[in-house]
Amino acid sequence: MGFPFELVSPERVLFSGEATEVVVPASEGEITVLAGHAPFMSSLRTGVVRIDGNKRLFVRGGFADVSATGVTLLAEQAIPVEEIDAEKVAGQIKDAEEDLRDAKTEAAKTAAADKVAALKDMLAAARQ
Repeated sequence: MGFPFELVSPERVLFSGEATEVVVPASEGEITVLAGHAPFMSSLRTGVVRIDGNKRLFVRGGFADVSATGVTLLAEQAIPVEEIDAEKVAGQIKDAEEDLRDAKTEAAKTAAADKVAALKDMLAAARQ
C-alpha cells in the first residue's frame, strides 16, 4: 500500500507520485516513512532521500511534512544523485575553500564554511 509523496525545491518538482517507502534525512535522524505513519513535521538536514529503495535525491535544508494525506518535502536545494557532476562539485569545493581562506568577517567565514560543508556533502552523496 502506497501514499502520495512530493519533493519540491525552489527550482522544480523533483518527485510527485505514489511511494511505498521514503527515507528522510530529518533533523532527528533518518526516518523511514511507510503508509499510515504517524503525522509529524521536521526540518531536513543535508542528506539523501531514498524513495522505494531505488530513487535517490540529495537535499539540503527545508522541511518534511508527514500527514494522513501523504508526505511533502520542501527542500531549499535538491538534485537527483545521478545528476551530480562530481568533477564540477570538486572544483566548486576548491573555489569555496579559497573564499573561506579569503573571508574577512565572521559572517563571511560562516557563509563560506557552510558552503564548503554543503558541497562536500553533495560530493559524498555522488560517490555513494
